[in-house]
Amino acid sequence: MAHPKKSRSADRLEHDARLELIDRFYTALAQGDAEAMAACYHKQVHFSDPVFDLHGRAAGEMWRLLCSRGRDLRVSHDKPRVEGGVVRVRWQARYAFSGTGRKVHNVIEARFQFDNGLIVRHVDRFNFWRWSRQALGPIGWLLGWSGMLRNKVRRKAAKGLAEFSAGPARSDRHGVRERDVQEGWRQQ
Repeated sequence: MAHPKKSRSADRLEHDARLELIDRFYTALAQGDAEAMAACYHKQVHFSDPVFDLHGRAAGEMWRLLCSRGRDLRVSHDKPRVEGGVVRVRWQARYAFSGTGRKVHNVIEARFQFDNGLIVRHVDRFNFWRWSRQALGPIGWLLGWSGMLRNKVRRKAAKGLAEFSAGPARSDRHGVRERDVQEGWRQQ
C-alpha cells in the first residue's frame, strides 16, 4: 500500500518547525544553555566535526562541557536554509581558547538532518588549520594542516570530555568515556 503524499501545508509546517528548532539550538548556545541544546537532539543523534565524532548522549555532554568552560563565548548564526530534508546554517563562535587563552573566531558550516522533529545528524565543518593557527599560535601555524596535530587535539578533547563526564560535579553521569569518543573517529 502506497503512503499518501503529505500536503503542502504539512510540508510547510515541518519546514517551519525545523527552522525554529535550529534557531532555538543556536539561541541556547549563545545563552550557554547546554540543556536546551541537548533537548533539540534525538536520542540517537550523531554529531561530528573536525575534533569530535559523538553518538547519543555524548553529543549533549560535549555541549555541556563547552558551555561550562566558554564563559566568554559569543555566538551568531545566519538564517538557516532548507535544502531537501537537510537544514544548513553558517554560524560563528568567538572565544578565548581555554588551553592557551588565545582569541579564536571560528566560522562553521553546519548541516542538520531530522527524525521525529529532533536533530538526528549534526555535522559541523570548519577549517582546522585556520582554527589551530588562532587557538594554538605558532604550533598551529606550522602543524595545523597535519594529521598528527589534529589527532593530538582529538585525543586531548576526548580525554577532557571523558573527565568532565565522569567528574565529581556531574550528578547525571552520562558515562562518556575517552575510548567511546575515539572509537567514533575510527568508524568514519
